[in-house]
Amino acid sequence: MDIDFKKSPDGLVPAVIQDAATLRVLMLGYMNQEALDKTLQEKKVTFYSRSKQRLWTKGEESGNFLLLQDVKPDCDNDTLLIKANPVGPVCHTGADTCWDEQNVSNDFLAKLESVITDRKNNPSEKSYTASLFAKGINKIAQKVGEEAVEVVIEAKDDNETLFLNEAADLLFHYLVLLNAKGYRLSNVLNVLKERHK
Repeated sequence: MDIDFKKSPDGLVPAVIQDAATLRVLMLGYMNQEALDKTLQEKKVTFYSRSKQRLWTKGEESGNFLLLQDVKPDCDNDTLLIKANPVGPVCHTGADTCWDEQNVSNDFLAKLESVITDRKNNPSEKSYTASLFAKGINKIAQKVGEEAVEVVIEAKDDNETLFLNEAADLLFHYLVLLNAKGYRLSNVLNVLKERHK
């Protein structure tokens, strides 16, 4: 990737951040070569902060990281499009985007993944999801297995309500397992897309 950082007198290029799952534009930041290199190496989006005059990894204080999925330069090699998976709200105001959009996506699975991430990062005693994370990966994996068996059992009967409820339980616990392993559904979809080729 050959980015022309010299086009701007300050050596910075705009970086448009897009949600890898929903394709919503989340924020705009600026990068220099060092910020891009760190982003590619650590897989967490890092900017050059014009106000702080230093490298700044999104989420370094809040824990709301942007996990890198893809980087593409534009046709002039002076702007970056970065696809990332957000861990929690992107804007410092608590909004999902820096344009004050909250939960505007029609992709319910992406919303659900954000809720699961929030429960992991901000656990509460009342949260079932947080209790699963507290029990560890073995318990989460075991729960996925249990739910899969229940789906198989209900598939043999003709009770639509029970089958769909068990299928929903399986999908939810599968998303929790993916999150616990550091992945999102988009990572699995990428594998399927590669196989489809």
